[in-house]
Amino acid sequence: MTSPPARTPVPPYADVEWPLSRRGDVVPAECAVLRRQSPVARIRTLTGDDAWLVTSYAAALQVLEDERFSLRDTAAPDVPRQYALTIPPEAVNTMGNVNSAGLHQEVLRAFGPRSGPVTAEWLSARAHELADAMVEEGAPVDLRERFAEPYSAALVCEVLGLPHDEGLRLMSGLDLGFVTSPVAHEGCTANWDKDYGHVLRQVRAGPDSRRGLIRRLCELREDPRRDGGDLTDEMIAATVTSLFGAGAMSTYVFLLHAVLTLVQHPEAMERLRKQPEAMPRAVEELMRSTLSIGDGLPRIARCDVQVGDVLVRAGELVLVCVEGANFDPARFPDPERFDLDRAPNAHLSFGAGRHFCPASAISRVHAAEALTVLVERFPRLRLALPADQLTWRTGNIKRVPERLPVLW
Repeated sequence: MTSPPARTPVPPYADVEWPLSRRGDVVPAECAVLRRQSPVARIRTLTGDDAWLVTSYAAALQVLEDERFSLRDTAAPDVPRQYALTIPPEAVNTMGNVNSAGLHQEVLRAFGPRSGPVTAEWLSARAHELADAMVEEGAPVDLRERFAEPYSAALVCEVLGLPHDEGLRLMSGLDLGFVTSPVAHEGCTANWDKDYGHVLRQVRAGPDSRRGLIRRLCELREDPRRDGGDLTDEMIAATVTSLFGAGAMSTYVFLLHAVLTLVQHPEAMERLRKQPEAMPRAVEELMRSTLSIGDGLPRIARCDVQVGDVLVRAGELVLVCVEGANFDPARFPDPERFDLDRAPNAHLSFGAGRHFCPASAISRVHAAEALTVLVERFPRLRLALPADQLTWRTGNIKRVPERLPVLW
């Protein structure tokens, strides 16, 4: 009688509490410990499921680039999860839905800083408008409410084709969509339904009122010369709603982290004010060194895959700890140092492989224009209270300061 194949011994759970610290200005100490002792470590998620937490750069890059690890499958029924789904499963893999209808290039084009509706000049003008309002109001102001959120909402609304005056209304409920909890809360679904319903009305408006990505997707659906696939009003609305949430949340949270880092390095702010041409490289270092991403990027193994010393079995959940990878000294010399001249800087803040963020180009321009305006207009920009007194939101995918009050 043939013996069953021997399974690789499963290591014990790592001695870490998951999720890691919500404080966004201090790299969780567990990252360095795990990277050194167990770069692919077994943990237990909020839902009580087993997962593999990846903290080294090499292993993280492997998982993100290897198509045997699936993002789409994280929304499937009966799979291990980080936390309960708080948005519909189809929203988890928006780009997968777009790819299935052959529309990936349209989304990339919409978020392109050259071919899309948003230019660096447009972004700079929006940033100056908000800076003008800050000056008129007088310090202190909450940079989140007065600058980061409206600036990011304007960008995403312009790209998608949503009315600008609806941006902050849509933004107001995003926190519900990014809750981390063992169970889904009623308000999460209600908020998605409300925002989705609003976007669906925009999709179904007459052709003369459509613009941005909404207009382009509707044109493709209706053009008999093009293959719109199974594109429907509902799919367009779900795609646009998902893209708004992911785009607006990611951009405004990163901007808050970037400002927090710069005000703690006034010499860097002064250099950028005098040498604005250095801003693109500064943005890359800010993307590497800030902790806005929060919880690990999830993937489900489609088959057995060796990752480092661990054999990940088909159906198991892998979480890529981006802050662990971005602070790996094997890839980034002296990773704790904020270095405006760091090169190369192949951080993983936009992911990698097939699911590399489609908005990476416009996100870089978005950040560069905003930060250029802030360091130019407010050379003495600083926190209005000690950094260790900032309140960081708990139970959220992102590490978000509730407020970022500043003086200048």
